[in-house]
Amino acid sequence: MSHASVSGTSAPAPWADPAPPSGPSSRSAGSLLRALIMPLVLAAFATYLLVGMLVMEVPDSVDFPGPRFFPAIITGVMYVLVAVQVITVVRHWSSGTLGDTDDAAPATFSWRSLIWVIGGFLAFSLLLEFLGWILGAALLFWCVARGFGSKQPLVSLIVGLTVSSIAYIAFDMALGLSLPSGLLGGGF
Repeated sequence: MSHASVSGTSAPAPWADPAPPSGPSSRSAGSLLRALIMPLVLAAFATYLLVGMLVMEVPDSVDFPGPRFFPAIITGVMYVLVAVQVITVVRHWSSGTLGDTDDAAPATFSWRSLIWVIGGFLAFSLLLEFLGWILGAALLFWCVARGFGSKQPLVSLIVGLTVSSIAYIAFDMALGLSLPSGLLGGGF
């Protein structure tokens, strides 16, 4: 007697292999929209940065590269990454492989990831003066890496400290802009 006749339902047996997604279910508009949520969130954040950069008041006497240079690079890179992600999602959706686990299918929306990233930005903005640039940016990097699925928190922290230290030195020496030193004091 089969599992379906015992339970009174037509559900497959729990040990049966599920059918791979194909046809209309993997190419539905809903699956495409779910897969596009994260790129849309990133595009919205990049647009927020772009608007902030464009309304920033910069005196005419400021020489290149100026305070808009690094935000412009970050914003541009974010738009490129969003475009690559959208192309990947649409390509997988149109081929019916969106959601397949055996290939490098695009990431879909995760509330947990979003909370890590937004929480990291909030912590960075609230603690920047206290922690200083190096520690604050390292914390931000660690939170974003965690949000994107990093399984090596110590490596993420070391990379974050390294990158934030290099950025601190670059802003201070190359651009002559001082960033908050916070807990580390004026020793840098």
